[in-house]
Amino acid sequence: MLIVDTLEDDGYDIDEAEDGAEAYSFIQDNDYDLVLLDYMMPEMTGLEVIKKVRSEGNMDVKIMMLTAKAQKKDEEIAREAGADYFISKPFSPVELASVVEDILGE
Repeated sequence: MLIVDTLEDDGYDIDEAEDGAEAYSFIQDNDYDLVLLDYMMPEMTGLEVIKKVRSEGNMDVKIMMLTAKAQKKDEEIAREAGADYFISKPFSPVELASVVEDILGE
């Protein structure tokens, strides 16, 4: 909730999914500039969402993986699946907002 509040306060329009399946549905139905996914989500993991999105040819959306899985191997797996960015928890919402701003060039 803190992430959503911080990004909304910075003027970003946010859609929040309850689980990976809903996130995947949102990505299919909308044209997002950036998607933030948690590695471990119910229904579908963030990794599964990325693989599905990328396998369908959607290479335009930028995807950031947020995770408590901080091992280098986890980052490599996420990037191989198609994640553009990888941030390990814990991180501050302000730090995340700064990275989002850099990515979106605002």
